[in-house]
Amino acid sequence: MITYNSEGVSMPKIRKRATTAWIKAVAASYGKKTGEIGYLFVDDAKILEVNREYLGHDYYTDIITFDYDEGDTINGDIVISLDTVASNAQQQGTQYDEELHRVIIHGILHLCGLNDKGPGERELMEAAENKALAMR
Repeated sequence: MITYNSEGVSMPKIRKRATTAWIKAVAASYGKKTGEIGYLFVDDAKILEVNREYLGHDYYTDIITFDYDEGDTINGDIVISLDTVASNAQQQGTQYDEELHRVIIHGILHLCGLNDKGPGERELMEAAENKALAMR
């Protein structure tokens, strides 16, 4: 089951049923099934708190993914800062809705095994995000 919750911010205007179907289709394209996935939409203050408490990082980010995968079933908690999504969309000259969906699927791609920290990984992640966005 995929759940969507918010804390300290208004729930973003996403079509939950369509978004869930899209997430499942993207996961399936990597040979994965979706298990328990929880999205939590927050503000910058909350994501900074989560980043400090659980990862020991003292900076803002758009997304934090906690991976609880079991075999070919993806499970996890995904925390998304809507403040950072909005500022990233503005900086990149993209629509907020597109940036939000890019970040939503970014977490799923992490759960499917993609990374974006090592050499060349960011480009692979971006290509995977674009492919997933085209499936929407």
